Amino acid sequence: MIELEGDLKMKLPMTLVALFLTPLFVNAGEVSVTWKDFKEYRDVRPGNETRGSFYERVEKQFTKHMEELAEQLPEGYKLAVSFDEIDLAGDVHYGISDIRVIKPIHFPRLEISYQLTDQAGKTIAQENAVKLKDMSFMDRIKRGLDESFYYEKRLLTEWFEDDLMKKVSL
Repeated sequence: MIELEGDLKMKLPMTLVALFLTPLFVNAGEVSVTWKDFKEYRDVRPGNETRGSFYERVEKQFTKHMEELAEQLPEGYKLAVSFDEIDLAGDVHYGISDIRVIKPIHFPRLEISYQLTDQAGKTIAQENAVKLKDMSFMDRIKRGLDESFYYEKRLLTEWFEDDLMKKVSL
């Protein structure tokens, strides 16, 4: 049996973890996300939060989600996405404390434009004003119980998997 000493004892497990995780990140495309002024969007009103921090949270959450989706793209592929319109699920009810109430009548709607290029820079797919909406968003099982912007992220995931990935030749 081999006995390890000092720093080597600590470095070996981290090295093994890094070695085994490396294949998971080999096929990772890139994404860039463009935003309009949040005041121009149809419904990105905060509930019980300041506008500035809410806008920042929306931008951060949507961008992070797009980055996670882009990891499915082949290496070297680049996706540029522009959020042209956002209408979040629910509606803000103003009162003593402003809250966003989710009802079936206030379904999530997004409008995006995108361009997907391969590793050589050739445009694989490009569309403007792609309308994404889910009028039956509350009729399906919700898997991410406390996830922010769950319904909007599901719209993006479905578009990415059902539409965009079909245009990618792996």
